Amino acid sequence: MTATERRQEAAGRVRAAEDAVARLRSGLAGVGVKLPSLRIDPVSCAGNEPAPLVDLGRCSIETALRLSAQLEAATAHDS
Repeated sequence: MTATERRQEAAGRVRAAEDAVARLRSGLAGVGVKLPSLRIDPVSCAGNEPAPLVDLGRCSIETALRLSAQLEAATAHDS
């Protein structure tokens, strides 16, 4: 694989991570949950072959409880 191909592949992984963050942010907003620190972990994007990670970040207890309630409701609905 050439250096250009590696850079393109790395850029594709970062774009996929950005898309995942956007989709997660939108989905959470749809159920009234906002994770203020939701982002791509910048350290995981460093280097020649980045392996981007989604950083869910920190949130308030209120946000954590809202998220838990939504997950519990979804689990109950699926049962």
